[in-house]
Amino acid sequence: MSAYVVLIKERTHDEQEFKTYGEKARAAREGHDPEPLAFYGDFEVLEGSAMEGGVILRFPDMDAARAWYHSPAYQAARKHRFLGADYRVLLLDGLPEG
Repeated sequence: MSAYVVLIKERTHDEQEFKTYGEKARAAREGHDPEPLAFYGDFEVLEGSAMEGGVILRFPDMDAARAWYHSPAYQAARKHRFLGADYRVLLLDGLPEG
């Protein structure tokens, strides 16, 4: 059953830190193979608070998503995300196939 990590960027504080986060987060995906389903493309907020963009990554299951998120490489990148922007991050379990 797939799992999804949803990252919602609410507000940027520091463009350089955000750029560093992007570089480190991209490298942190190696060995984890998430499938990007949405990646800071065009969007429209239908309900809720404003946002600047978002990412949806699909993983094979919750354990794989957690392994990526808690990996040393992503945790090192995450430090720059905190300095660069405000985010909401969700881990969602997918529906059973079939």
